[in-house]
Amino acid sequence: MPFTISNAIKLIAAYALLVGVAGVFAQQKTVDAICSTDQTWCELAAQEYTRETGVKVLQTRKATGEALAQLRAEANNPKTDIWWGGTGDPYLQAAELGLLEPYRPAYINDLYAWSVRQYAMTQNMVGGFYTSAIGFGWNTELLKKKKLPEPACWADMLKPAYKGDIEISHPASSGTAYTILAGLVQLMGEDAAFDYMKKLHKNISNYTRSGTAQAPNVAKGEVAVGISFIFGFDGWRQNHYPVATAAPCEGTSYEIGGIALVKGGRNKAAGQHYYDWLMSPAGQGIGAKANSLQVPANKSFKPDPRIPLMDNVRLIKYDFEKFGKSAERKRLLERWQKEVESLPR
Repeated sequence: MPFTISNAIKLIAAYALLVGVAGVFAQQKTVDAICSTDQTWCELAAQEYTRETGVKVLQTRKATGEALAQLRAEANNPKTDIWWGGTGDPYLQAAELGLLEPYRPAYINDLYAWSVRQYAMTQNMVGGFYTSAIGFGWNTELLKKKKLPEPACWADMLKPAYKGDIEISHPASSGTAYTILAGLVQLMGEDAAFDYMKKLHKNISNYTRSGTAQAPNVAKGEVAVGISFIFGFDGWRQNHYPVATAAPCEGTSYEIGGIALVKGGRNKAAGQHYYDWLMSPAGQGIGAKANSLQVPANKSFKPDPRIPLMDNVRLIKYDFEKFGKSAERKRLLERWQKEVESLPR
C-alpha cells in the first residue's frame, strides 16, 4: 500500500479498531456476578467455570433481598453482569423495576415447563434455575434430648413446647422467608396467616439474614428445628448428620430459583456465556456436587439421585405473578414488620 495521507488515516483507523476489539475482549475475560444460592455452590461454580474457560468470575454471595437492594442502588451505574440462584420472587421484582436484560436462550426446549414459564411471565428477563419446596428440618438428637415431638404440620410449630427452639430467616433480607410468608398468606388467607405468624413469633429463637442458615444450624445442633427449603436439610442428612425432614401436612409453598442478566452490565458477552454455562448440564450438575440438592431446570441430563423428589409434597398453587410484584412484597413486609417483628418474644 503506497503511503498517502488517506492510506495513513485508514491504517490508523484499522489499528484503533483492533485495539478497541482487543480491549473489549480483555474486558470480557472477567464477569461480575451475584450468587444467591448456597455458598458452596456459588464458589464451586465460579471455580469450575474459570477452570474451563479462563474467565475470572468476580462473584459475591448475597441473599436475594440484599441482591435486589444492591441492583436498585446500582441502577444508574451497574456493576453486576449476572445474578443467579436464590428464590425467584425478588427476580420478578427486579424485572418489574427494569433492572434486568431480556434473554431467551436457544436451548429453551431443554428446560422444564416451570422454568420456561418464568421466561414467559417476565418477557424473558428471568429464567427458572431450579425448584424446591419449603418444609421443616430438625435435629433428631436434640429433639430426643429436649423430649420434643417431631413436627409434621404448620400447626405443630405453634406448640408451646417449641418456644425458643425454632429458627427461620427474615423476610426483608431472605427470599426464602418471603416465600414462606407469601405461601402462608395463600394457604390460610392473609389475616389468618398473620395471626399464625404472630403466634409463631413467640417460638422463634432467631431470624437469620439468609435462608441457607437453618440447615447447618440444625445439623450442628445449634437449634432444634428450622423452617426453610427441604433440600438444604436433606443435604446434611445424607452426610450422616442427625437431621430429619417433613413437608407441612396442610400444604406448602415452593420456589423457582432465578437467573438473569443485569441491564447495563459492563461485560455483557461474558455474562451471557456464564449464564449459558450455569444452565447447561455441566453447570446444573454443580449443585449436587456442592451438596445443594434442588431440582435442576435442565432436563437433558440425569440429575443426582440424592435430590429429594417433590412427588409426595402437597404444594399450594403459588401465584408467582402476584406475589412477585414489588408493591405486594413491600406491603406484606411492612405489615409483617409492624404486626409480627415488633412483638416481644
